[in-house]
Amino acid sequence: MNTFDLIVVGAGMVGAACADAACAEGLKVALVEPGPIGGGATAAAMGHLVAMDEDPAELALAAYSLSLWEEFPDPCAAEFSRCGTIWVARDERELERVAPKIARLAAVGIQAEALDAARLRALEPHLAQGVAGGLRVEREAVVYPPRAARCLVDRARTHRLHLFLGRRAEARFEGGVKLDDGTCLHGPVLVATGCAAPTLLPGLPLRPRKGQLVITDRHPGIVHHQLLELGYADSAHGNAASSVAFNVQPRPTGQLLIGSSREEGVTDPAVSIPMLQRMLARTLDYLPILRSVQAIRVWTGFRPATADGRPYIGAMPDARDIWVAAGHEGLGITTALGTARLLMDLFLGREPAIDPAPYSPARGMS
Repeated sequence: MNTFDLIVVGAGMVGAACADAACAEGLKVALVEPGPIGGGATAAAMGHLVAMDEDPAELALAAYSLSLWEEFPDPCAAEFSRCGTIWVARDERELERVAPKIARLAAVGIQAEALDAARLRALEPHLAQGVAGGLRVEREAVVYPPRAARCLVDRARTHRLHLFLGRRAEARFEGGVKLDDGTCLHGPVLVATGCAAPTLLPGLPLRPRKGQLVITDRHPGIVHHQLLELGYADSAHGNAASSVAFNVQPRPTGQLLIGSSREEGVTDPAVSIPMLQRMLARTLDYLPILRSVQAIRVWTGFRPATADGRPYIGAMPDARDIWVAAGHEGLGITTALGTARLLMDLFLGREPAIDPAPYSPARGMS
């Protein structure tokens, strides 16, 4: 009989991290994935390892996870690049956000430095004239998410991981899941399928937030850091039907990855030309030099979002041996490793490193 200590459904970044963490504990683990490892939202992500600090619980999980990224098994294979992050203030009003942001980061052990206009210009000379300054988080990084997920799965396979690739978990039953080929897997179930989580967990409040990304041809040296506007969180956590924010990432290949956009209530995966135009116009406001750069690909993805912006991590209420790790919105890559450790601590009945209460699935089911 196919009996496991844990059945992980979904091999995106979060599911891969959970499977790896469970195998590291000596558990016999099944990992079920109908598509490629690191597909779905993971394949559509930017891969920025960043501490978002507007919400204390979000910051706690990000900071915890960033510390675990320092132990990642194969940084080169994951295309890990410690480019650092610069948050750009367009004017004096935005510059007032810098000191409180530095203080919030420092409270969880993340060092950041304030930048005046001259220092910012020296670090990123192609930014638009008139930017007031910003702050730099030097040790933040970027990875290529599909490769990072694959690294974790490969490590787990050296332990007790059993892969069910090309198979979909189509139904839960008492004590396991049934796959689309009729195979029944027995054991506790962890659902880590992002926007698709309600398929196995009806009633779990999740909504997709569509985003678009652009990648350019190779232009090394134009941008040296991951660049975001200081008002990025207003877009990420806002309630507008659609929003854009400046976010440009230098890839180790010399290409530039350009974001970001958010659309609520949209399920069509096609590129939206009006949203793309808005996003690129925002980018050119900050980096006018990109008018001469050639874009080579545009794609979309869907972030799994919750009402309060925090993921669901833990046991499902009123259900036996059903767990969830989903709803990370745009921070799934950053927080995957912390999510996996937190989930394992809860699963094994240990004291977690951070307070799990803000991420309890029960809050969404009330």
